[in-house]
Order: sequence, then C-alpha cells, then structure tokens
Amino acid sequence: MSSDRIAIDPNVCLGEPHVKGTERPVSLIVQLTEAGMSSDEIVAAYSELTTEDVEAALAYAGQA
Repeated sequence: MSSDRIAIDPNVCLGEPHVKGTERPVSLIVQLTEAGMSSDEIVAAYSELTTEDVEAALAYAGQA
C-alpha cells in the first residue's frame, strides 16, 4: 500500500508528502512522470528511490 512508503512530516519537504526515508516529494515524482520519465529513469536519476517508491508516490497522488 502506498501509505507504507509515503510520509508527511512538517520537518521534511516543508510538510509535503514525500517518500519515507528521503527528501523526495510526491509532487517531484508526479512532475517527472508527466514530463515523460519512466519509473526506471526516475530510479536511475534518484538512486535512493525504488520502483516501488515511484509507484507508491503515483498511487498516493491519485488518491489525494
């Protein structure tokens, strides 16, 4: 479930939803996807992310 990988903490990313354990906001992943990047390309560019993190962020964004 996406909520297992997504956190909201006022001390991280100015309180924006982000991938747990990183400072990568969900909104960044959505923007990169909208710009045409694949999950594999995002993971290659941000090595702290996994494909599952990207999928969870996109699922969360769809729920928000």
